[in-house]
Amino acid sequence: MERKSMSKAKEGDTKRLSSVANAMRLLKAFSDEEYEIGLSQLAKQLNLAKSTVHRLASTLIGADMLEQTRETGKYRLGMALFEMGTLVRRQMDFSTEARPFLTMLRDTTGETVHLAILEHASIIYINYLASRQVIRMSTELGMRKPAYCTGEGKALMAFQSAESIEQIIRGGLAQRTVKTIIDPAALRKELAAIRTRGYAIDDEESEAGMRCIAAPVRDSAGKVIAATGVAGPTQRLTKKKLMAYAPDVIGAADAISQRLGYLPRRPA
Repeated sequence: MERKSMSKAKEGDTKRLSSVANAMRLLKAFSDEEYEIGLSQLAKQLNLAKSTVHRLASTLIGADMLEQTRETGKYRLGMALFEMGTLVRRQMDFSTEARPFLTMLRDTTGETVHLAILEHASIIYINYLASRQVIRMSTELGMRKPAYCTGEGKALMAFQSAESIEQIIRGGLAQRTVKTIIDPAALRKELAAIRTRGYAIDDEESEAGMRCIAAPVRDSAGKVIAATGVAGPTQRLTKKKLMAYAPDVIGAADAISQRLGYLPRRPA
C-alpha cells in the first residue's frame, strides 16, 4: 500500500510539472504577428488535445495571464503578464542607470560591487561588477541570499516597515556562521543603528572570510528600493578599510538615488 501511494504521488508530481510546462508553451505561442489565437490553432501548434488546451487556458484566464475576446472567442495575453513585464523592464532600466556609479565604486575600491533588491526575506542581486583581484567574492545575477545576514539585506531591511521586519524575523534567523546575528532583539538594535548611520556592515555574518558594506538606494518618492554594496575577502577588506569605504558606498548609493529622481531634503 505504501509503495502504491508513493507511486501515485510521483505520478501526480509528474502531471503537475507537465501541466506547468505546457502552460509556459501556450503563453510563448503568442507573438506580435499572432497576438490572438483560437483554440484549434493553439491545440495544433502545441500538439495537444483541445480539451487539454481549454483546461490550461481556463486556468491562465483565472490568473489574468490570458484573456478571451467575446467577439471571436480567441485568446490573447492578459494584463498580469504586462504588469510583470513592466516590473522586469523597470528593474532592467534601474540596473542600467546604476551601472556607471557601480563601475566607479568598483574602480575606487578594487572590490566586487553589488546592486540588490529585497523580495520577501531574501535579497536578489540584479547587477554586480566583479573585482579584478584573483581572490574575490563569487556572485551571479539573480542569486538569492537571506536579508538578515547580508550587508545589502540589512541596508534594505532597516528602512522597511516594522511589520515587514517582524515578518522576516518570524521566518527564522538561521545561523550561517558563528557571527550571524540570530537574536531578534540584537537584530532590531542593529537595524536601528543602520538607520542612524546610513550604512550596513556584514562582518562574516553570511559567509566566513567575507565582509561587506552597503548603503540604501531610494526612488523618486524617497522609498528605499535597493542597496549597493562592496564585498571582499577579510584578509584584504579589513575592518579599518571597510570603514574607510563608507563614504564611497554612501556616495554611490546617493548618486544612484538622485539619478532615479530622489531629491534629499536640505537641512532647514
